[in-house]
Amino acid sequence: MIDSDSRVYEATFTRTPLQLLSGAGWKKQLTALRVDSEGVLLGGAPAKYEKQKAFVPWADITSVVVWHQRAAGQGIDHIGLNRRPGAPQLPGPNSKMTQTSAERTAPHVEYELLLASRPINLWHLDPERLQQAVNAFAPDVPVLVYAPSGP
Repeated sequence: MIDSDSRVYEATFTRTPLQLLSGAGWKKQLTALRVDSEGVLLGGAPAKYEKQKAFVPWADITSVVVWHQRAAGQGIDHIGLNRRPGAPQLPGPNSKMTQTSAERTAPHVEYELLLASRPINLWHLDPERLQQAVNAFAPDVPVLVYAPSGP
C-alpha cells in the first residue's frame, strides 16, 4: 500500500517462492507490519497471510514491544502489542497456543503479548522508523524492547 503520509511505517515481506505456491501471487507485496494513524496491522505468515493478519486500533494498544525468543542458533526477534484488557483475540500464528505451551516457548513474555506477536522473519524491522511512527500517531503508547537475557 502506498501512503503519502511520510509518518506511516510499513515493512513488507521478502518475496519467496512460497508466496507463489500459497496462492498469494507474485505481484502483491505482503505487508508484515504497518503503523499508521488508525493503528497497527500485524501481517500473517506469508503462507497463511489472509487468515492470520490482524489490525489493532490505537485505542486497544497499551504498548508496542520488540522481544527476542531464545531458540537454537541466534533465536528470533518478534514484535507484539500489549493490549487493553478485554480486547478481542487476534488471529495469528500463536492464536491457538495454550498458556502452558507459551510458558515453555517464551517464559519471559506475558501470555497475552505472545498471542499478539509476530516473528520478524523474512522482513526487516527498522526500530527508528517504528519509534517515529508510534510517536507521530500515538505519542502516549511506549515502544518497549525486551532484551534477551541468560546464556
